[in-house]
Amino acid sequence: MENALLQRITLNPDICHGKPTIRNRRYPVELILDLLSAGMTHEEILADYPALEEDDIRACLAFASRLTRVKSIHQVVV
Repeated sequence: MENALLQRITLNPDICHGKPTIRNRRYPVELILDLLSAGMTHEEILADYPALEEDDIRACLAFASRLTRVKSIHQVVV
C-alpha cells in the first residue's frame, strides 16, 4: 500500500522548482506537512484544497516517513 501512495509524489524540475509535489500539481509535500503540523485535520485540508484527495495526504505522510529512514543523522554546526 505504501508504494501505491508514494507513486502520488512526483519530482518535476518544471513544477515548484523540483520540490516533491502531489501528482505533478503545484501542491508541495511540505505544504501539506506544514498544515498537518499546524493542527489542521485532513477534512480541513481537503475543504481548502478540493483538488486533493485523502490518499494525497496519506502519501505526504508516507513520503515524510520514508525520508526519516536513514542510518544516522549528524548534527551540523553552523
